[in-house]
Parts: sequence; structure tokens; C-alpha cells
Amino acid sequence: MGYWFEDPGIKGLLPLATAAGIRGLSSVFNTPMMIMGANVFSEAPGLGPGTIDHLNNKCPKKRAFVVSDEFGKRYADKVEKFLLAWGYTTESWCKVEPEAPIENVQACAVAMTAFEPDLIMAVGGGSVMDAAKGAWVIYERPDLQNLMAFSPLSPLGLRKKAVMAAVPTTAGTGSECTGAAVLHDHANDRKIPIASAELVPDFAILSPEFTMTMPEKLTLGTGLDVLAHAMDAVTCIAATEMTDAMGLAAIEMVHKYLPRAVANGRDREARLRMLLAASIAGISFGNSGASLTHSFGHSLGSLFHVHHGLAVGFFIPFCLQYYAKTSEKHVRIARTLGIQGKDRKESLDNLVAHTRAFFKSLNVPLSLKELGVSEEKMKAEMPRLIPYTREDIDSIFSPRPMTETQCEKFWHYAYHGKDIDF
Repeated sequence: MGYWFEDPGIKGLLPLATAAGIRGLSSVFNTPMMIMGANVFSEAPGLGPGTIDHLNNKCPKKRAFVVSDEFGKRYADKVEKFLLAWGYTTESWCKVEPEAPIENVQACAVAMTAFEPDLIMAVGGGSVMDAAKGAWVIYERPDLQNLMAFSPLSPLGLRKKAVMAAVPTTAGTGSECTGAAVLHDHANDRKIPIASAELVPDFAILSPEFTMTMPEKLTLGTGLDVLAHAMDAVTCIAATEMTDAMGLAAIEMVHKYLPRAVANGRDREARLRMLLAASIAGISFGNSGASLTHSFGHSLGSLFHVHHGLAVGFFIPFCLQYYAKTSEKHVRIARTLGIQGKDRKESLDNLVAHTRAFFKSLNVPLSLKELGVSEEKMKAEMPRLIPYTREDIDSIFSPRPMTETQCEKFWHYAYHGKDIDF
């Protein structure tokens, strides 16, 4: 079964579409309506239009299908209670599996289709939101059962049946603000990104209370995902002034608030700021693209079962060094963090050292060896690691292309935690 991102036509068109000259002719900055704060699910009238008023404007049938998983069910129940109080008919499907397997998404779509909602409410982390997006496509377009093959350049025609609201319970993926989703093809141990501007949710509803119970490791992993999104958004070839502004803001917020959220999960300010940082970074990379942190991270996560956020975050310092051969965007990041050097090389050295010190303070491994990856297994998997990394759609947005030889060398350097010097 072929994947859409293996199509040479798409591979040729996407870099062209991101060129400044093309984007200057016509471009769109796509975001959901964002509703945020501690009182977003109030069951009583407020001073002005509240969450329910915005939902009602788009949902005349008031039929809500709530998608979640076992962890998020407690919050899905709260959302369902809120909707019932305002006259909605609801059904919950809390069976999303980790990493959103294709078969699991299809099962969700079957239940969704049987219920016929005009509101899809995804309550959970990245896997839940991504699964809901995939099921939404099948619900609206039953002719597109093969999610691994549809092109991001083809119109989907969504919203004829339903709109989507995303309620994150983790502060990481930013899926509540992007038109991307990552599904899992277990048959081939491969993460499959799907993308369309139409997949950006209509509403992103941010309740910091929903992130308060994240355990320390999940808080850290999802926080690293935010940082990887923001770093890549700033450095990738499709970055613009608007995506830079949001990406740099998210980088600053992660450095300030992630250590606090990891140290004390009940720190309400840190939880709120990390939730906002996740959405800000999501908007940033959702409009510019991620890059090699995700190409490598997707491969590492698929074949070695490393948490997505840790997998992509781990590669940040290595990718910064690789990009620097053809890009100066690291200077802007260093300036934002107050560590700019006298020239681009010193700025890079300062930024990489700063990032590694930040990781060390959070007990993040600095090499694949420290991460527990077997060198023997890595070498054995290299025939898959190299094509999986280079064929990943995010590699297209790298400011510096990568050959097979460079990719293999990169993996070995990352295993030993060596500086990228090629």
C-alpha cells in the first residue's frame, strides 16, 4: 500500500509551494477560534458570549460526538455534562489507542457515522485529536477509507456534516491548532502524517484544569514536543514573520514554564502558560511546517517505541547544528533567549550548549545510548531508519537537504551524543 508522501509529484510541488515568491502571491494564516481559561465549560450564562454560544452558531442539530481515550475519559465526562446541560444530544467514544492506529481510527469513524453528529469534540492528547481528525475525514468522505493515500493538495470538502472542537488534556502536540495528524501503520511500524488546511479544528478550547493531572514524565515529554515544534517552525524553509513571532514566543515560554510544570504539576500558572505555548507553537508550525526533529523523531518513535515528545525533542541540538550550515535562523533564537554571540558560530555554540544544559536540568538524555537505544539494534534497523527519516514529509521543510550517507552518519552521531560537524 503506497503512502501519499511517496508520490514524487507531491514531493516536487511542496517545496515549490513554500517558496517566498509563491507564498507572496497568495497565502493563508490558518487558526481555530481559541477559547481559553478556567471557566470555558461553564453551565451558567456569563457576561458575554461563552463557549456554548460559539458552538451553537455552528451546530444547529446539537448532536455532539465526544472522542477520547481511557486517560481522558474523566474530562470527556465533564465536557459531555456541559453539553447535556445546554441541550445537546451526546455520545462518547473513549476507545482511542496510543499513537492512533489506522484500524482504531476506522472503528471510531464507524461509530461516528452511526451517530451522525454535527459537532465532533476531541478531548485528550495528541493521539485523541489526531484520531478524531482521521475519523472525521472518513465520516465526511466515506470514499476516503485509505487515509494513508489521500493527498494534502486535494480538497476534502469537510464541514458538510460536522465541525470539530479540540480540547487538549496535554500541553504538547498543538494538534488543536493544526491541520496535521499523525496516525500509526502498525503493519509496517511506521508513523503516517496526514495533512490538510481543512483539518484545522474550528475551535480550540483550552482549560488548564484538564492538564493538571499529567504525570511528570508526560509533562516533560509533551513540553519537549512544544519546543521541537517551535524550533523547527522558526528554522524551516516555509517560516514567515508571523510564524517566527509565535515560534520565538513559544520557545521563550517553554524555557520559563516547563521546569516549573515538571517540578510542581499543581502550579496553575505554569500549566496555563505551557498549554498556551503548545497552541502557539502549534499555530506556528501548522503554518510553516516542522522539520528534521520530527523526521528523525518519527522514525525513533516507530522503531524504538520512544514517546513522541521525547523522541522529537531529543534531536533539537543535533538538528540546530545541521541546519546552521545553510541557515542563520539560530541567531534569532539565541537572541530571543539572551545568549547571542558575537557571530553566527558563537551564537550556535551558545544555543546548543544552552539547550543541552536545559535538557540536563530536566534529566533528558543527551545521546541515544543514554536513552537506552541498543546500538546493535540501531545498526540492524538502519535499512529502515534511513528511508523512514528521509521519506518523512517533514524532511521536505528542512533548510538543508540530507543524503542517505549524511542520514546514517547523523544517527551514529546522535547515538554517541556527538556534535554534528558535517
